[in-house]
Amino acid sequence: MKIHNTLTRQLDTVTPLTDDTVRIYSCGPTVYDHIHIGNLSSFIYADTLRRAVEAGEHRVKHVMNFTDVDDKTIRRSREKYADLEPREALKRLTTEYGDLFLEDMMAVGNDTDAIEFIKATDSAVIKGMKQLVTDLHQAGFAYIADDGVYFSIEAYKKSGKTYGQLTEVSTSSTSEARIQNDEYDKESAHDFALWKKQKPGEPAWDFTLDGHELNGRPGWHLECSVMSNQTLGQPFDIHTGGVDLIFPHHENEIAQSTAGQKNPVYASAFVHNEHLLVDGKKMSKSLNNFYTLKDITDKGFDPLAFRMLVLQSHYRNQAHFSWENLESAQNRLRDLRALAALRWQALPVTHDGATFALEEVPLNLTSLLNDDLRSPQALAFLSDVSTQLQVVLIETDEIRHFEAMLRTIDELLGLRLQSVQDITLEQKQLIADREKARTAKDWNKSDKLRDTLITQGIGLRDTNYGTIWFPL
Repeated sequence: MKIHNTLTRQLDTVTPLTDDTVRIYSCGPTVYDHIHIGNLSSFIYADTLRRAVEAGEHRVKHVMNFTDVDDKTIRRSREKYADLEPREALKRLTTEYGDLFLEDMMAVGNDTDAIEFIKATDSAVIKGMKQLVTDLHQAGFAYIADDGVYFSIEAYKKSGKTYGQLTEVSTSSTSEARIQNDEYDKESAHDFALWKKQKPGEPAWDFTLDGHELNGRPGWHLECSVMSNQTLGQPFDIHTGGVDLIFPHHENEIAQSTAGQKNPVYASAFVHNEHLLVDGKKMSKSLNNFYTLKDITDKGFDPLAFRMLVLQSHYRNQAHFSWENLESAQNRLRDLRALAALRWQALPVTHDGATFALEEVPLNLTSLLNDDLRSPQALAFLSDVSTQLQVVLIETDEIRHFEAMLRTIDELLGLRLQSVQDITLEQKQLIADREKARTAKDWNKSDKLRDTLITQGIGLRDTNYGTIWFPL
């Protein structure tokens, strides 16, 4: 499998560094509110990447973090649970929204059972972050300021390492400025906070460094370095995230993780997905131009239709969200579910006119996704498969290959087509009664029976082989 590596600016072959397991770390959600669908799209791409790697010859260990302590979570927990002790308020808030995040993940077809989740506030992680700060300080890559501990980019560069591995970074303000905010968009290089001293009303963990009492909490960038190292080791194989994380977050992860280390590699590959746009702009809460998954389902759309919308765009191209595009994606999902329903309607004999062999479909799909996750081309191929099969239908002796095709589609794209179940005996009888009415030219009865089935979520299509049903 080949994937575009932001670190090398080229397509690289996915080859595990150790044994036969590809180790993937995905920057997860900041759990202070419902995530918007722009963030959710990033996790759909990460899930698809894992699926594609697993479809090859490699096992996968996929880790995703919960950012459950940072500027945003602290601010929101103080607003929502002002009557609670700060750490308890933080835990209450982040647990609530962490659970909601997992519900959204499952709703859009992401396999949460295949991911190991880890929280920044886990005791072992906090201990590991204190140790990393201590090690960086002792090695001369960190210094104590009045409000916390900062990473020195100047010291990092003087050690022979490169700051700006993922993207060009202006160094005009290096060693002259530092920034405490967990997230910042400036292109200039700032010394960034590794550890922040407690402010009034904030949660804090005990920490002493070089005789200084620094009770407080970790900086955002520090968290991922420790969580990835504790779960995957260093270096690991693939780091995923949205393009907005390239700088400063991922660049800072590389710096603090490799400072003082002989091996300059933090992760062999960085895979970044582009933004989901709405009205031509990046979807974000700061612009108040975002939607949540609940906004989608409240309008009657299937969560998997959103997954379809995301996969219709290549992960390295900007995707465009609109209600019209979502409607189109839902129609495409219905078409594939109609394809899946043929599993229950195989015929003894058909007149095969398909331009492909069923057993070749899984191989073609796998090949497309192995080539830098070409999901739009994979879906276009499936649309052609669906169009042809819904004309020529499938024969009984093809069921084994047809089911293998559905299984591969679900394993690679997460569309859950195998969940399309057979209709009931009563519904089959209604279809048989309607065919009798059509033979007798009793169009009124025929229409009533069709309407009855529609109310039960079953659509009908009349073919040369008889009536074919499909889920609405």
